[in-house]
Amino acid sequence: MNLPYLPFDSWKESRITLHLILQIIGKIRLQSTPRKNHWWFVTEYVTNKGFSTYDIPMNDGINTFEITLNIRKRCVQFENSKGEEKEIHLKDGYSVGQFYKESLAILSEWNIQPKFVDKPLDMGIDKPFDKITEYHHYDWEAITTFWQMMLWNDGVLKEFSGRFYGKTCPVHIYWHHLDLTVTRFSGKKIPQSNPNASKLEKDAYSHEVISFGFWAGDDNMPEPAYYSYTFPAPDGLKEEPLQPDSAFWVEANGSPMAMLKYKDVVESAEPTHTLLNFLESAYLAGAKLAEWDIENLKVPALEEL
Repeated sequence: MNLPYLPFDSWKESRITLHLILQIIGKIRLQSTPRKNHWWFVTEYVTNKGFSTYDIPMNDGINTFEITLNIRKRCVQFENSKGEEKEIHLKDGYSVGQFYKESLAILSEWNIQPKFVDKPLDMGIDKPFDKITEYHHYDWEAITTFWQMMLWNDGVLKEFSGRFYGKTCPVHIYWHHLDLTVTRFSGKKIPQSNPNASKLEKDAYSHEVISFGFWAGDDNMPEPAYYSYTFPAPDGLKEEPLQPDSAFWVEANGSPMAMLKYKDVVESAEPTHTLLNFLESAYLAGAKLAEWDIENLKVPALEEL
């Protein structure tokens, strides 16, 4: 299997441009979609076209609309169930600020006026979206490779997700860090001990979780990689074994996080097997120490039923 690979530093300006556009699209979904537990109503999804919101309710209570960043057509598509369609073509020189204003204008034509904080979230850019003119880069070869990486990982994470009987989120993209994630829940509620916790934290971590994800990298890990963390982190977690041998533990926000570089998966003899082993080992490390009901939460093979 020849998996696509994209070095972190090879598409910086296009990566940030893409990230900003997906944040705008994600914030539109955030303000237009009814709440669902653990912020599952704000996410985006990998599709056979690119990245999508899936259906979002319109103001008339009957119709829906969808926003898709179509990789093949190199545009962002706005479609609704009434048959109305609009496209914004993404060409070098077309800035994030222009995209923001044109997107809201399209939605306004459909009587949709989402109200949200009009600044990027945790990207180190402290200016409104409509003032961001310095990011207007579209290296479509790199963007396509990133999408293909996400497509493959989406499939493996879905396979892993199907092994668990408990509550599990969809495999989706949190546009905050542009990571593709899936999370398992033990069902145990966590006592709220931090009075200063934000609403985001209170809802995301109301119950015990073991989360898994893939992302293009960041300044701390400047290459594509996988992660897994258990919250709350049980004592001794970082001493637990991981697979493959190249996987390792790091400290992240005061807790252990399991890591595996994407390159190690790409270069392995059986990439799918390698990644599933990493995910399973990270899960068992946290679930065992946190005393999850591992056997009863395990989905058996059909032959065993």
